[in-house]
Amino acid sequence: MLPRTRTALPIVLALSFLLLAPLTALTQEEDTEPPVVRMARATWDTGWFQAEIYRLLLNRLGYRVDGPRTMENQQFYEAVADGEVDMWANGWFPLHGPLIDEGDRVDLVGTQVDAGALQGYFVDRATADEFDITNLGDLTDDAIASLFDIDGDGRADLIGCNVEWTCAETIDHHVAEYDLEATVQHVQGDYSPLMHETIRRFQAGKPILFYTFTPNWTVGELVPGDDVVWLETPYPSLPPGYSGDDRTEVSGLDGCPAEPCQIGWPPNDIRAVANREFLDANPSVRRLLEQVHIPLDDILDQNARMVEGEGDPADIRRHAEEWVAANEGTVTDWLTASDPDAVPISSVLGGLAGGGVPLRVAVRALPPFVIYENRTYGGFEIELAELIGAQLGRDIDVYAVDTVAKQIDDVARGAADVAMGGVAITQAREESINFSLPVLDTGLTILVPTDAEETIWSRIAGFLRTIAGSDLPWLLGVFALAVLVSAHLIWLSERHTNPDFAEPYAQGIWDSFYWSVVTMSTVGYGDKVARGNTGRVLALVWIAAGTLVFATFTAAIASSLAVEEIRGDITGPSDLPGARVVTVSGSAGQTYLSSLGIGPVLVDDIAEAYELLDEGSADAVVYDAPVLEFHATREGDGEVITVGPDFESVHYGVVVAQGRVELREEVNLALLAIIESGAYDQLHDKWFGAEG
Repeated sequence: MLPRTRTALPIVLALSFLLLAPLTALTQEEDTEPPVVRMARATWDTGWFQAEIYRLLLNRLGYRVDGPRTMENQQFYEAVADGEVDMWANGWFPLHGPLIDEGDRVDLVGTQVDAGALQGYFVDRATADEFDITNLGDLTDDAIASLFDIDGDGRADLIGCNVEWTCAETIDHHVAEYDLEATVQHVQGDYSPLMHETIRRFQAGKPILFYTFTPNWTVGELVPGDDVVWLETPYPSLPPGYSGDDRTEVSGLDGCPAEPCQIGWPPNDIRAVANREFLDANPSVRRLLEQVHIPLDDILDQNARMVEGEGDPADIRRHAEEWVAANEGTVTDWLTASDPDAVPISSVLGGLAGGGVPLRVAVRALPPFVIYENRTYGGFEIELAELIGAQLGRDIDVYAVDTVAKQIDDVARGAADVAMGGVAITQAREESINFSLPVLDTGLTILVPTDAEETIWSRIAGFLRTIAGSDLPWLLGVFALAVLVSAHLIWLSERHTNPDFAEPYAQGIWDSFYWSVVTMSTVGYGDKVARGNTGRVLALVWIAAGTLVFATFTAAIASSLAVEEIRGDITGPSDLPGARVVTVSGSAGQTYLSSLGIGPVLVDDIAEAYELLDEGSADAVVYDAPVLEFHATREGDGEVITVGPDFESVHYGVVVAQGRVELREEVNLALLAIIESGAYDQLHDKWFGAEG
């Protein structure tokens, strides 16, 4: 990988020069270089979709966007007031109001989302209903607070927000204001893994207490009104310097015990914030920012797509491009109203800004690479990071984010030294960041039920399931109806002249049924035969029909058993056609199976695939080999097994910023030392099992 990257870099630079040289010459000749907007964006990646839409709009207005740079709240508001950056699209008001001084030359422009950014406290609905919990003040009761005690100190653990976020100050204020300090602990840390752990507790049926905000992916996972309910605050109270105490009652909230609901936080408008001098010099930008409105539901949908796997920078750019294309008429109206001469541009120059101390590692929870349980990080790449840190003589400082895009951005801007956790090495990613030597070479594999659990009873059950799912049940119905008709016809034609078919209906119809069955089967014992011409003609027709019926039965059973045999004998990719294969939506497994012409069963989470396999609704799972092998050797041990060789090769690496060549070399040397010492093999075998 290193030689390929070194060889490619001069080529890329040369091509860039050749492509840009004519453009540079043209702009110098005509002196029409486009104006520049220095754009920033917030550290929460749930706001990057909106920032990307604004970047596209500014491009189409004729501006070249420098950035967007990712900045902390305080850092941005100081920079925009000083004229170091021009704008961002991630202002929350009144929440961010205290960050702007009266003398700052800063303007709030337009309203991207009107009063749609809500914040508040939630508990799971089951616990709220059982113990009649409706208000944050209820947590002053030791018995109620202990329901939400995670760490065993007797206090409720309120999952809050990161220390540097503005919401942290308000949560701390509420805990003190409502006399909750003795019974409630504000748990702060990396918000995303804390919330993922909260969701796992909810799924396990345990009580949960947390703060969240919208737009954010959490309200899609824990739905207010269905899964969780709002906790009202005893009365409105915000920290000194914050406005909006009179707007903390909100109407129409699903899952709130009162109407209107006292949520303790005023609804926030999401607004663009820009330097006033920049806006005065660029009135078309001001007019554009005044018009932009992005529906809250669109933002929530995009946030959910990021969490479900579409979290690369390219994915977020694509989401924004798709939104602009879907709203082309509205976007055109905005641009025309901003500048009648605005025209789309075909290409855009832009990019991300980049940059005894602990090694700061940005990770993404993805077992077995990174596992976050009980506020502790573990997993293959966490332990590998510790080995790398030991080789470098540095401690590691691990924090988690939701998406690969956030990992890459944090490394590029210097918020993290490296990023780890199942980040695949791709050409597209290497355009903005660098990778170490591969830390794991893997691919896709197949997970199937183990044969060890197959008994005579499971075989019988499988046979019955096969028959039930075939055409045989309805063919049996047709057969029964035909026998019924044939028995009556032969009885009617023979009852007066043939003693083999008795005159009383009750006895004669039974004899007729017997004759109909043995004749159709072509066995024909000869103990009962038709003697009249009509009866003999009927017998000949019935014998011919019986041959066809039994041939159909035989074909149906043989076909069903053949399919079952195919499904039960999957040993590699060539056995997948004809089987019921499940994989995760949007994964490499889906792409691979589609290329084979296999329409897989798609699920949102790999755990759902395991459930389908366990209950017999799927024959195989195709997914990333490390993930399936981890499951097979632990939770699925003895019940499932991976089969066949890995296919569709994938390489994972450590993400390092492009400008940090020395750190990259240090990481590579550390990896080589770990491999040569045998520590890597031990670590690999611990998490994935020994290679056969």
